[in-house]
Amino acid sequence: MELIQISFIFDSDLDRDMKLSQFLPGQTGIIKEFTDLEMSVKLMEMGCLPGESIVVERLAPLGDPMAITVSGYQLSLRKKEASTIIMQ
Repeated sequence: MELIQISFIFDSDLDRDMKLSQFLPGQTGIIKEFTDLEMSVKLMEMGCLPGESIVVERLAPLGDPMAITVSGYQLSLRKKEASTIIMQ
């Protein structure tokens, strides 16, 4: 008897949200929401608003901080800050 493995990919699997801190250089996404109210105020003051597109430009040698482009300018975020941004 031969076993056959079948995998299914659901549309919901393709639309999984990720934290910005999980992105690698070159990846882009759109800000969906924030997980920390206090941090969200600081991030929004820096131009990180829901609906804005973000491009991860580069990571520091140890991965922290990360350089992103948002609203036409570059911004450096620590991984802790980036982990509060949920991306689409």
